[in-house]
Amino acid sequence: MDDPITVTFAGSGDAFGSGGRCQACVHVRAPGLPPVLLDCGATSLTALKRQGLDPGEVAAVFVTHLHGDHFGGLPFLVLDGQFSGRTGALTVAGPPGTGRRLAAAMEVMFPGSSTARRRFAVEVVELAPGETATVAGFGVTAWEVDHPSGAPPLALRLDAAGRAIACTGDTAWTDALIEASAGADLLIAEAYYRDKAVPYHLRLADLAAHRDRLTARRVILTHMSDDMLGRDVPFETAHDGLVIELGRA
Repeated sequence: MDDPITVTFAGSGDAFGSGGRCQACVHVRAPGLPPVLLDCGATSLTALKRQGLDPGEVAAVFVTHLHGDHFGGLPFLVLDGQFSGRTGALTVAGPPGTGRRLAAAMEVMFPGSSTARRRFAVEVVELAPGETATVAGFGVTAWEVDHPSGAPPLALRLDAAGRAIACTGDTAWTDALIEASAGADLLIAEAYYRDKAVPYHLRLADLAAHRDRLTARRVILTHMSDDMLGRDVPFETAHDGLVIELGRA
């Protein structure tokens, strides 16, 4: 039997720690490949270590957009590698402008850190909407969505070992999500509020209204506010520490 892809929701929360949850950080381990992250919010280093996941093993971080709750953990991840003796390269794959923003974030948080000498390389791959790249053994395809963040916000689809994981990132409803998640083994979908229209964010109501058009085999909701937490909803929901396995169909 084929080994599964293991997906661990190290952080499943929104920007404001609703429910005491850590910010966006999904750890993905595919057979024969080093682990990668989908997003790396400011609390990600704590989230990974809380789940017993070694940050030094992470080969790549795929960033949906450049807000702190999805991107702000990168300076900590880089410095942790620097001080823990990491030697393997770390690739950061995100929207156009990621390289410049990463350097700026590191200088704001730890002056001098963006140019410090390290025993490992930090490589940046900027993902153009509509294109597919290969990063750390994963195929990654990007679609532009609707969430202003100083760079084109992306929905991402990762493909490895015959399986696919799609992630909406933060966005208002857009039909790009239908294409990004088509036939995927897993769709990780923001569901910030139940019914309240918050600009540039998905609601449970949006996902329910378009459920028949979302053909992913499994949908798991994340990035939920207090308005969503603890309520019965017609989808699976993530929590910090949730682990699922995706087997070959």
